[in-house]
Amino acid sequence: MTSDSYAIIGAGPSGLAAARNLQRAGLPWRGYELHTDVGGLWDIDAPRSTVYESAHLISSRTTTEFTEHPMPPGTADYPSHAELLAYFRSFADRFGLREHYRFGTEVIRVEPDGAGWTVTYRDGEEEVSARHTGVIIANGTLSEPNVPTLPGQFDGEIIHTSAYKRPQVFAGKRVLVVGAGNSGCDIVVDAVHHAASVDISVRRGYHFVPKYVLGKPADTLNQGRPLPARIKQAVDSRLLKLFTGDPVKFGFPEPDHKLYESHPIVNSLILHHVGHGDVRVRPDVERLDGDGVVFRDGSRHDYDLVVLATGYRLHYPFVAREHLNWTGMAPELYLNVVSPTAPGLFVVGMIEASGIGWQGRYEQGEMVAAYLTARREAPAVAAAFDERVAGPPPDLSGGYHYLGLERMAYYVNKDAYRRAVRSEISTLQERP
Repeated sequence: MTSDSYAIIGAGPSGLAAARNLQRAGLPWRGYELHTDVGGLWDIDAPRSTVYESAHLISSRTTTEFTEHPMPPGTADYPSHAELLAYFRSFADRFGLREHYRFGTEVIRVEPDGAGWTVTYRDGEEEVSARHTGVIIANGTLSEPNVPTLPGQFDGEIIHTSAYKRPQVFAGKRVLVVGAGNSGCDIVVDAVHHAASVDISVRRGYHFVPKYVLGKPADTLNQGRPLPARIKQAVDSRLLKLFTGDPVKFGFPEPDHKLYESHPIVNSLILHHVGHGDVRVRPDVERLDGDGVVFRDGSRHDYDLVVLATGYRLHYPFVAREHLNWTGMAPELYLNVVSPTAPGLFVVGMIEASGIGWQGRYEQGEMVAAYLTARREAPAVAAAFDERVAGPPPDLSGGYHYLGLERMAYYVNKDAYRRAVRSEISTLQERP
């Protein structure tokens, strides 16, 4: 099959953002989605969904929604996964995106083919290939569990948070959650209402941010001109100590980084439960030990269930790493989107930033569409963009010194990033 269209892999929020922007630009496209409908991980029944019954946004709806498609009046400040699934389906319905997707389709290979790309997918038992002018990968960043190998042997059950759906699994059990990311802390709060006991094992300290400050969603404050990094860190750190207290006093380690240099934990309920004795904070795991776990401080405690809240890995198994310029912990792409080694290959959604929202992904799709349009209508403008792609990467840190961890390898400052992307969109839309 030959086509002059662009392939979009994924029908979650990033895929829909890419699809909508190609549609707006009048560019033909074909979508491929493993599940039977749109929504991505926010559909709890999707085959690679990692959400659980109690999952809600950790950013507020007004800072997260698509600008051209606001959430309905009356939507909660922090909507549930069910509300979000309905929202994405309404977005797809409004703009007629479903009809261009091939659902129930697993992409297994993406390969350059002369001036275009060949996408090979599984249709039932049959492998089918289609040729496209370019490919936009938008299958998300939270589908492939990062499962560490813990030394020792455990007689109980071990699961990753990706397999967790409902809190009844904790009923009457002694539970250890390993890791204190946002999902881990959510699951701890779920577990305290069902488990016989709940412990949380943490390797490093964290900054905890409440969802509400002065009665308003915390991320809606200071939405005007952003403060310089050092000033914002100093001011917000003092405010956090007033509203949430010092996590060290609750038994957590002292953070080894300043506020916003790693993704903060948007959950103050866990501090509430630690303070009430419902949860005990433990050190990092040393080893599994039969019916228990030995920790770094030499202590040992018995457990029935260990939950690994150890995050996710970037997962693009259908494309060779060299096409993504992937030599380190994450692909090195221009503005986290454009491959400098494989013309016509883009990634939408490979980004983490506090407060970036889906509009940030939408603008990624808008930039891709503006570039593809410029290739057709203004080759000189597109060529100048290609030179920037091949040049040194821009500084997207906003003055913050992010932790050198794998999960932070594609982290950016929201304001610096969106300025850079919007600038590129404006430049690409100029005509000599």
